[in-house]
Amino acid sequence: MSQQPYLIETELASDDVLLSPLLPSHRDALLSAEADGNLSELWYTSVPNASNIDAYLDSALLQKQQGVALPFVVLDKHSNKLIGATRFCNADVVNKRLEIGYTWYAKRYQRSVVNTQCKLLLLGYAFEQLDSIAVEFRTHWHNQASRAAIARLGAKQDGVLRNHSVDDQGCYRDTVVFSITNHEWPTVKRSLQHKLARYSPRA
Repeated sequence: MSQQPYLIETELASDDVLLSPLLPSHRDALLSAEADGNLSELWYTSVPNASNIDAYLDSALLQKQQGVALPFVVLDKHSNKLIGATRFCNADVVNKRLEIGYTWYAKRYQRSVVNTQCKLLLLGYAFEQLDSIAVEFRTHWHNQASRAAIARLGAKQDGVLRNHSVDDQGCYRDTVVFSITNHEWPTVKRSLQHKLARYSPRA
């Protein structure tokens, strides 16, 4: 009897955003979203640009085929415009752990309700549908904004992986690792829902 796959493709929707599976046809829309803020110019991120978009798509879709990732595009439900991307990645199929990474949003959607809604959708799916035991977040030591945003979600810092990898310029990257466990999820979920209620004009 074959084993049920860990990662199951899906669409996830909130009031304002739709997370839809990444497709090759999203190529041009991804480049348009990156241009809002020239996001790929931030040296400590992995936002695609015209020079590497095809490799970005090939890598994401290969990881999906291998069963270790679920890449999504982020759509604004009100305009149906692609505004960013995110991904379940580095899945540990045996132990049912995964990472939420490769997340970026067009500049005009940063510091808005979008990230909170996306993370609530992804974490809810990871813990409540995929029965994950822990969800990790990893970011560059120098990406202070990302580190602060992850901490605001309620994730706890596990540690720093020194000289974790080498970038295309030959520089060593220190990676900061955070996580949320399944036992912590109910409290984190309540906190995120409270944040969203405060954002809502109906609150």
